[in-house]
Amino acid sequence: MKPVNIGLLGLGTVGGGTASVLANNAAEIARRAGREIQVIHAAARGLGNDRPDGTGQVEITEDAFEVVNNPDVDIVVELIGGDSPARELVLQAIENGKHVVTANKALIAKYGNEIFSAAQAKGVVVAFEAAVAGGIPIIKAIREGLSANRIQWIAGIINGTGNFILTEMRDKGRDFADVLAEAQALGYAEVDPTFDVEGIDAAHKLCILSSIAFGVPLQFDKVYTEGISKVSQDDVTYASELGYRIKHLGMTRLTNKGIEMRVHPTLIPEKRLIANVDGVMNAVLIMADKLGPSLYYGAGAGADPTASAVVADIVDVTRSLTTDPDNRVPHLAFQPDQINDTTILEMDDVETAYYLRLNAADKPGVMSDITHIMGENEISIEAILQKEPAEGEATATIIMLTQRIREAQMNKAIELIHQLDSVSGEVTRIRVESLSSE
Repeated sequence: MKPVNIGLLGLGTVGGGTASVLANNAAEIARRAGREIQVIHAAARGLGNDRPDGTGQVEITEDAFEVVNNPDVDIVVELIGGDSPARELVLQAIENGKHVVTANKALIAKYGNEIFSAAQAKGVVVAFEAAVAGGIPIIKAIREGLSANRIQWIAGIINGTGNFILTEMRDKGRDFADVLAEAQALGYAEVDPTFDVEGIDAAHKLCILSSIAFGVPLQFDKVYTEGISKVSQDDVTYASELGYRIKHLGMTRLTNKGIEMRVHPTLIPEKRLIANVDGVMNAVLIMADKLGPSLYYGAGAGADPTASAVVADIVDVTRSLTTDPDNRVPHLAFQPDQINDTTILEMDDVETAYYLRLNAADKPGVMSDITHIMGENEISIEAILQKEPAEGEATATIIMLTQRIREAQMNKAIELIHQLDSVSGEVTRIRVESLSSE
C-alpha cells in the first residue's frame, strides 16, 4: 500500500521530537497504521546543518506554504504554534484537501470553529490530541472512551509551569518570584511567563475540553481566567494547615443554569488524588454519570510526550483515510448539527466555596462585625483559623472557609468587609472545590 506522506511545519522541540518518533518507531507505527508513514517535506527556519534526528533525507524549506501546497503531502502537521501564520497555513492545507494534525491549543481555542467548519466542507480531518495536556490522551478519552456518558464536570491541572511553582512553594517554603526565576532557568517557563502563570495557556486548553465535553462551540473569550502570581507563601501554608493544597485548576461544569468555564487558583482537599499531582505533571479529573470519576495523569509537555500524542493523531488520520467522511469521529465529539449554544455562565453566577484571608485589629467585636456581614449575605462559615499578632503588631490574621455560595454574594461581602475600619489591606480570596463524587 502507498505510504502516507507527512508535511511537517516546525522542527523545534515538538516538531523534532515528532520526526524522531516517526523515524525510530517506523516499523511499529506501520504495524498499527496498516501502512508506512514518512516525512517527505518540512518547514523550519535557521536550522543550518543542524537537522533533527529522522530528517536526514527530508526536503526542508523556510517557506511553510511550500509544504502545504506540495501535492505529494497527504497530512500536514502544524507544530509552529501561535495564531499567525498557523491559521492561514491550516486553512490553506484544508482548502488543498489535506488532513491536518496540530498541537496548537491557541489556534484551536480561538479559531477552531472556523477550522472545523472548513474541514467538514472539504471532507478532511483536523486532529488535535496534543493541544491539551501533552501526551495524555484526554481528547480521545472524552470524545470516544466516554461517549456513552453525560459529562458532569472536568477539573484539570493543565499547565505544568504553574503546577511546578505551586509545588515548590508548598514543599520548600519558597516565594512565587523565586520559584518562577528557577522555572525560567530550567526552561519550564518562558522569558515572558504571562501565558503560563496568568492562566491563558490553561484557558485555551479548558475551552477545548469544555467544548468536547458538552457539545458547545469553542468560546475562549468566555473563560474566566485568573493567574497564580498573587498566591502567597502564607496562603500555601494556611491551606495545608486546613487540610488543602492549592492548585491552578481549570474547571468546567454543566449546571441547570449553564456551563461554567474558569481557570484560577483553587484549594483542593489533600486527600484527593489530583491534589497530589506535583511538579510539571498534568492531570485531568472527569466526572461522568455512568463511569463516575476517572483521572488521567501524565506529562503535559516535552518533546517525546507531546510527539507521542502528535504521532497517535497521525496514525488515527491514516486509519481514517479510506473512511466515509460522514462516519468519522466528529471533531468536537458531537455531530456538527448537534452542537448547541448552551449559556456560558458569568463568574458572578458561579457557585463555589471560598478561602478568605484578612488582617484585622486584635480587639473585641471585630469578629462579630465580620461574621455579621457574612450572615447578612447568607454566607455560611465552615471553619475559622485565627493567628495571633506577631510581637509588636496590632493586627491578627484571620482565615475563613465558607460553604458554597454565588460569586456575586461573596463579592458583596468582601466589599463590605473592606469598609470596616478594623480591617487593613486587601482580603485574599481563593476558591475551594471538594471534587467529590457526590
